[in-house]
Amino acid sequence: MKLNETETEYCVIPEEELSLSGEAMAELLQASLDRNAPFKFKARGFSMSPFIKNGDVVTISPLLDYSIGFGKLAAFIHPQTGKLVIHRIVGQNGNRYLIKGDRSTEADGLIPRKNILGAVTRVERGDRKVRIGMGLERYIIVFLSRTRILSCLAWIWKKIISFSSGV
Repeated sequence: MKLNETETEYCVIPEEELSLSGEAMAELLQASLDRNAPFKFKARGFSMSPFIKNGDVVTISPLLDYSIGFGKLAAFIHPQTGKLVIHRIVGQNGNRYLIKGDRSTEADGLIPRKNILGAVTRVERGDRKVRIGMGLERYIIVFLSRTRILSCLAWIWKKIISFSSGV
């Protein structure tokens, strides 16, 4: 497919539910990124909430175009589980990155650079783009996440919401 300067070729998982194993999703993502094409799919899970929520559409772009580093969101293969994970980089030691979910209490550990497949470049919720957590505020989020304050705040917020809705 030939694209003009303003078009981008994407690999997109269809709207209807398509259940893929983490391994199959990682293979599709890698194939798309190998072609230098961004990959869009619906995120599953709550470890990045409230910045990425269950069902948000996430775009992963090849690392050729985007740097990874402190506060950025990275898609990687977890070395112990082999699963595709999207979490935030909260530290670096040489060519290994300390990565952690914003809502997780524990870090994923030091992830080798070779396990990082791409960078999160867009998050969409419904018909709008989610911007919070992707800009300069990511440095504050990293601090709150590393000190576990963010997971505590998320827990408190969840309790307030459930109390106010009478659940």
